Parts: sequence; structure tokens; C-alpha cells
Amino acid sequence: MLKIHNSLTKQKDIFTPIEEGKVSLYVCGMTVYDLCHVGHARVMVVFDVVVRYLRSVGYDVTYIRNITDIDDKIIARANENGETIQALTERFIDEMYQDADALGTLRPDQEPKATESMPEIITLIETLIEKGFAYASDNGDVYYDVSQFDEYGKLSGRVIEELRAGERVEVNEQKDDPLDFVLWKAAKSGEPAWDSPWGQGRPGWHIECSAMSATCLGEHFDIHGGGQDLQFPHHENEIAQSEGAHGCQSVNYWMHNGFVRIDDAKMSKSLGNFFTVREVLKQYAPEVLRYFILTSHYRSPLNYAEDQLEQAKATLTRFYTALRDVAAAEVRWQDDKDYGARFREAMDDDFNTPLALAILAEVRQALNKADPQEASYLAGLLVCLGAELGLLQQTADAFLLGDDDDSEILTLIEQRNTARAEKDWAAADVARDSLTAMGIVIEDGADGTSWRRI
Repeated sequence: MLKIHNSLTKQKDIFTPIEEGKVSLYVCGMTVYDLCHVGHARVMVVFDVVVRYLRSVGYDVTYIRNITDIDDKIIARANENGETIQALTERFIDEMYQDADALGTLRPDQEPKATESMPEIITLIETLIEKGFAYASDNGDVYYDVSQFDEYGKLSGRVIEELRAGERVEVNEQKDDPLDFVLWKAAKSGEPAWDSPWGQGRPGWHIECSAMSATCLGEHFDIHGGGQDLQFPHHENEIAQSEGAHGCQSVNYWMHNGFVRIDDAKMSKSLGNFFTVREVLKQYAPEVLRYFILTSHYRSPLNYAEDQLEQAKATLTRFYTALRDVAAAEVRWQDDKDYGARFREAMDDDFNTPLALAILAEVRQALNKADPQEASYLAGLLVCLGAELGLLQQTADAFLLGDDDDSEILTLIEQRNTARAEKDWAAADVARDSLTAMGIVIEDGADGTSWRRI
């Protein structure tokens, strides 16, 4: 019985889909003006695992992740670069796919873009105005009237009176209330704009997701996901917009992954303390980064540190070493009454990937001690369970040996073996030292010398 921690109810709720056997999932995606950082990688990997698991236990999942391809940061970056907004966003969409594919994430079923959703956005704003939840100002801006939505704050726990009393809010003479937020921005000189009933302009950030999620999944859907930083105001405002316009609950389960932290500060572009996925992948294989992300529960903070990445690399090396030279049987993990059953318990408990990884480690330990027939089954089970987490899908040699030119390594190994056969221990040591300096571990066994990268 799957339970999901629901940010709306503040507890783990038993998951019951709106339509039996089907799951509708919307995740807030990237604002495409720069390379993805590790915080973005966490969102991609976390919800990729959610989708993989839901599908593996029999659900027909429709997975939507939007692309924000127009906003203030995009406009500013394009101006800095002296390029068009379209050229900037298309380039970084391609870069996003490169990172996502490297991390082994499945592509969403649909990826709507804000710039391609203007008719739906405008229609939604018109509905909000007609129902008294929004108003147009004299300068062509349109604002959501927070005071008209009685449940504002139900996701984040914020109280309107406390927001007014205790927080700095933007002073804007066009607003009826400082807490009201923009749905449509009147056009500014030199910025892209679209025609609307209120004049030329472009949408505010929050309205984009309300329009795109309803277009792709309907007015009421199962799960909405995103980073913890989006809970307020973005997701709070989505609820106000969607439920104000449609008159029904918009989402049943809200999921938020925790921050990635460096030196106890949230990793973010605005703070300048971030590592791009591309930078990390220069030092570590993509699967190492993916494994590292899954070592923490998705709702917990993830502390980025090189020693933790090294530990993830070492652990994956142990997994692939155990799988090396073992013919994996075809196995369905759902049929395994021990490891498979406990894996499902872990994942059914709000997608507890740290516990799931611990169960994979148990399978690996058993594999290392197994006889050949049992080893084949356990290897198949390990690969099958790993697939649910997007792990262990390479051949052992592909992970352990890497993709670089191996000719120099093989030559040194041959030189060492020849020297040993001739009892030239000094020459053998020189070859071994050269291999060690290259980050190569060699292991002598009955079947000869094997090697792997550190």
C-alpha cells in the first residue's frame, strides 16, 4: 500500500488515484537560461524514480514536466549575451536534455512550453477575472486578488494577516493589496509580448503552470511535484489560481523534494554557490551522481560533498564488481518474497530510496557468497531492482573500465605480467606503479589479471 507524504495534509497519505490504475503527475521543470545545477538534477532524478516505480507496480502514468522559456531572467540573460530569447532558450533546452539523458532519466510524456501556451494562459486569466478572483489595473497588468481566495496559505501554512504584518511586500500602486500577485505583465519596450484583452504583455510565472497542468492533465489531477523552494509562493499561488478558476480541488498529493546544500546553505544560482551537472560529470560518471542523489530521502536535505560522491563511486564499484563475470538470469523482482517484498515496502513508504539501496546492498553481499546457480538469480534480481532506481543498467566492464582508450593500460599490464613471468620484480613494480598513478587497480586471479578504474 503506497503512502506519499502530502505537503498539503502534512502527513503520509495512502495513495488512491483519481482514476483506478492511472496516475497523472505534473512536475515544475526548468527555467532555461543556464546549465542545470545539482539541485535541478535532484528534481529530475527524484521524479524519474517516482515514475519508474509507479509504472513498475502497474500504474499507467502520464508524466508532464513544463519548460519555462520566458521570464525576467531569460530576458536579462539574452540581453547580456546579445542574442534572441529563442536562441538562448533553445540552446539551454538542448543542454538540459543532454544532462537529463546522461543521468538516465526518462523523458516526460509531454513538456509544454510557456511560450506555446498563451491561448490557454489568457483564457485562464479571463476566467479568474469573470469569477472575481482577478482584476486588471490601469497600466495593463492583471493581478490575482488574494483576499478573494479563502484558503490561501493552506499548502505552505502561511496566514494572510501574518504575511501583511510580518513580511516585506512589494509596494505597487497598481495593486489593490500588496499581497496580490501578477498574472499578466504589461509589455515593456524591447521585451517580447503577446496580444491579450488587456493589451500586449506576457504572463506571470505562476499562471503558466496552472494553465499547462490543466491543459495536459485536466482541472483535477493526482500528483504535483517540485522543489521545496517552490512551495511558497509558486505552488501556493497555483492552488489559488487553479481552484479559483475551476471551483474544485486541483491536486490530491503535493510532493516536494528537499534542498541540495553546500556548507549549510541552499545550492542555487541566485546565491552563486552551485555546481552544474556538467561540472560534476567531468569528475564522476553520471551513475555516481544519480546514486549519490538517491542516498538521501527525497524530502531530506542533500549535503553535497566530494567525499560523499567518492563513497557513491566506491559503492557502485562494489555492485558492478559483484556482477562481473556472472550471467544474470531474467528475474521479476515483484515475485521475490524476501528482497523484492522488502524493496516494495521501502518504496511504498514514501519512496524511501536509502532503505531500497540498503536492500540492494544485501543482495550484493549474498551474491558474493552464492554458488553459481544462486549467483545467476541474485545477479538478475540485483539488476532488476536497480532498474527501478535507474541504476546498474550498464555492463560491469562498461562501468569499471570506462570509455577511454585502454591501449596504454593493456600494454602496461602485459609488460608487468611478462616481467613477473621472468621474475624481474623491479620491472613488474615499475609497471604496477605506472598503473596506480593512472588510477588503475589490478587484481591477479586464477583466470589471469583483471583491472578497473579507481
